[in-house]
Amino acid sequence: MSRNKLEKFAELMACPNVYENRTHDNEKPTLEQEGVFYELKGQWNEKHFKKNQPIILELACGRGEYTLGLARMFPNYNFIGVDIKGARIHQGATIALTENLQNVAFLRTRIEQIEAFLAAGEVSEIWITFPDPFLRDSKENRRLTSPPFLERYRRFLKPNGLMHLKTDSDVLYDFTIETLKKDEKTTLLYQNDDIYRHDLILPALSLKTYYEKMHLKAGKTIKYIQFQI
Repeated sequence: MSRNKLEKFAELMACPNVYENRTHDNEKPTLEQEGVFYELKGQWNEKHFKKNQPIILELACGRGEYTLGLARMFPNYNFIGVDIKGARIHQGATIALTENLQNVAFLRTRIEQIEAFLAAGEVSEIWITFPDPFLRDSKENRRLTSPPFLERYRRFLKPNGLMHLKTDSDVLYDFTIETLKKDEKTTLLYQNDDIYRHDLILPALSLKTYYEKMHLKAGKTIKYIQFQI
């Protein structure tokens, strides 16, 4: 690991709003923050946020731009941005601290392991914004709206909790719609393959990340799906 990465990792672990998955094989799931180990499953509001508000996740949050935007827009909700890339999370975590956004936390973990850190019914909504679409068919189970991931989300999402997908990828958009149609447990509530062609149905859709701005500049259309699992 380069010196720059080591320094960023040390800075990340010093952020009081960031927790890192330190679990090894066959061990009890463990989160670390500033050298202290925590058990937060079912206790995020009590132990971190110190305020009992609905929890919303952003998966594959990258720099946390959408997490931060949502937190500013909806102060009566608590937000957790989830990603595996520490350098990216560090950017969002630093901004949240600078702005004193106390309703924001970040979790560094592979999303395949996320259910270890959230209790049944602990999460009210999930946002997935511009994730890797894994364009090859051989990698479709790595798409964050694939059946294996939907099963994971069901273990901690409230009954009738909302899920949101925002993407520029035709492949991921079409795949998600087909996946939802085949899954009897899901309910497709809304779909739009060009959200800026008409008025937005949600204020939250007006938030634009760095990558979304790049996609729009390149002439791509932004797609959105809302559903329940």
